[in-house]
Amino acid sequence: MKSQAMILPSKMLRSLVAGCLALAVVLISPHHSLAAPKTAVATNDFLNSIGVVSTFPDRGQPLARTIEMVRYCGFRWVRAGIEGLSDKGPTTIQTFLDLHRETGARLNWGLVSGGTDVKKLVETGRVLAEAGALLAFEGNNEPNNWGVTYQGESGGGTASWMAVAKLQRDLYQAVKSDPVLAKYPVWSISEPGAQRDNVGLQFLTIPPDAQTRMPDGTKYADYANLHNYIYHSHSPYPADNKTWHAADPTAASRVDGLFGNFGVTWGRGFQGYTQEQLNTLPRVTTETGVAIGGSVTEQMHGLNLMSMYLAQFKRGYAYTSVYLLRDRTDEEGNQSFGFFKPDYSPRKAAIYLHNLTTILADKGTLAKPGQLDFTIADQPETVHELLLQHSDGTFQLIVWDERLSGQDHVTLQFGDTRASVTTYDPTLGVEPVQTLSNVRSLEITLSDHPIVIALSPSMQ
Repeated sequence: MKSQAMILPSKMLRSLVAGCLALAVVLISPHHSLAAPKTAVATNDFLNSIGVVSTFPDRGQPLARTIEMVRYCGFRWVRAGIEGLSDKGPTTIQTFLDLHRETGARLNWGLVSGGTDVKKLVETGRVLAEAGALLAFEGNNEPNNWGVTYQGESGGGTASWMAVAKLQRDLYQAVKSDPVLAKYPVWSISEPGAQRDNVGLQFLTIPPDAQTRMPDGTKYADYANLHNYIYHSHSPYPADNKTWHAADPTAASRVDGLFGNFGVTWGRGFQGYTQEQLNTLPRVTTETGVAIGGSVTEQMHGLNLMSMYLAQFKRGYAYTSVYLLRDRTDEEGNQSFGFFKPDYSPRKAAIYLHNLTTILADKGTLAKPGQLDFTIADQPETVHELLLQHSDGTFQLIVWDERLSGQDHVTLQFGDTRASVTTYDPTLGVEPVQTLSNVRSLEITLSDHPIVIALSPSMQ
């Protein structure tokens, strides 16, 4: 018997599509096209980027319900670690092996808050790796909030961060010197921008002449790790392009972003990477999210989280994990972030993400994604696109708007005529809302959410 969390939106909702999505075939001369070739990304790569933070049995969330929620939304990875892990449980290494076996989700494996046991991290990580369940290793969670004591030296918070730096250096060396684990990436600590002294944690590898307290050449990580929550004291209210701006790698971002942690640190202004280097710096987000409350409704929460995965991936984040799978019930102050309510019923965020991952569903491989000739004429600044290609060769073009109110009417032009174009709206369901034939151009009305456009091969 299906739980309430498995109930999909009624198919009757698709009758509403006329009010929120307008598509029309526009006949134009083949010689009038302004389309330009763009290279797709494998659909599976985008789906693999979609992760979540979750609680586990030691915090009162049964494994069976966790499996159900992860499977429903289509999460491909889960942020986890050695905090709360024990031989006797309730959370054991078998918990994570079972989660992977039942959902396919992999784990990034971290020291989490205040953890320092590198030996345990490596030993348990090896168990996960041998089962195909390991994604990456992660350094300490927010040492500005949870300090560490490592080899008799305390650090983090408002004290020196030397202990944090030595711990992260040793973690990296332990992983890379292990013959089983060396191929797995190491993600940095989160919040290096809070360093009180310049120990160089704003770098993955400290470059020559960096003038940091740790020596040049010290290796910390393979990926920069962010906690770029989209609502921040410098950006506290709903606005156009909310998730797009949070993923901005430049100083223009008003949240706790890439520049403030790995460019010029937000705490003491220590110099890190140049903007040119930041643009291509390997990066992930292990925490971001939205809390329902005030001006943020459940509907806006759901739209924000769906757009968040798209914006992050488009702007260079290889993996993004949203806080939180289900509202916390074991502590105060962490309510209403969840895809699911405390009673495990899905919020709109869960339903929308379920629909999006179902529409895109792909587990195949694509050796070399192809190119699609298209352009969006007079593209507004709130309209964005992500070109994917399914392993069966079908292009899946996602176009989304981050407009707080109103609509944008845009024209999507293709370089050649497509035999058929099928459109989906994940806020309505998983079935097509429209299929058109012999399409060279589409007029699209967008507002506050993505549409997915599946394109057949061109008519040659």
